[in-house]
Amino acid sequence: MAWNLYRFEECAPTSCNASLFRDVSGSIPMSSIGFRILPLPEPPAADEVLAGFAQIGTAQISDCMGRLYGVQGLRPLHAGAARIVGRAITVKTRPGDNLMIHKAISLAGPGDVIVVDGAGETANALVGELMMMDAQSRGVAAFVIDGAVRDLDVFQQGAFGCFARAVSHKGPYKDGPGEINVPVSIGGQVVAAGDVIVGDADGVVAIPLAQAGAVLAAARRKEDAELAAKEKLRAGTYAKPWVDRIIAEKTGDAQ
Repeated sequence: MAWNLYRFEECAPTSCNASLFRDVSGSIPMSSIGFRILPLPEPPAADEVLAGFAQIGTAQISDCMGRLYGVQGLRPLHAGAARIVGRAITVKTRPGDNLMIHKAISLAGPGDVIVVDGAGETANALVGELMMMDAQSRGVAAFVIDGAVRDLDVFQQGAFGCFARAVSHKGPYKDGPGEINVPVSIGGQVVAAGDVIVGDADGVVAIPLAQAGAVLAAARRKEDAELAAKEKLRAGTYAKPWVDRIIAEKTGDAQ
């Protein structure tokens, strides 16, 4: 998505007909709640921040956010569960409907991740092979779908990232409503437009844009500490004095 050129205008709603609310090009529904398309935050996460997260696993990142935040219940469906990193374009949609997912893909660009709040409903697939090809042609990094997908065999054979709750052969509806770049809830985590998304074999985490640099620095320190621990394990010199210390604290035997 163009992160600094997208312009919006507001107009007073006179009905719930989405065709009445459009951007300056006359093509995008804008003001009616249920069909809003909000601007992305500026500035976006820097490329070097994304590159840094590409070297770190979701487990380490999650640990550095207090083990409190992370998407639950979504699994990787693409080849090798290869790590994906990108900036979130969020979509909130009516369960089983993908109208505004199509719109989000048309607005997306290189490095974006389409993050869809489908309310966890799994009867109807929200994306499939054709939408994946459309997104991939625009440089989109991945889909993160709190809902179902289809054409699993295609996702499993390709490098395009796909994380979803389930698989269903049943297709979606295309009526709306839905909104783009509003805060969404994905597997128990709130995700905002512009957040940094990292996904791998362990799942998906979303790092708030404002804290991305700090979380990256902490995750790098944790990665270094784990590398040092692995060296000690290989050398047979690894010790865990903290185990006895915690037990002593719990039992009242601490000095």
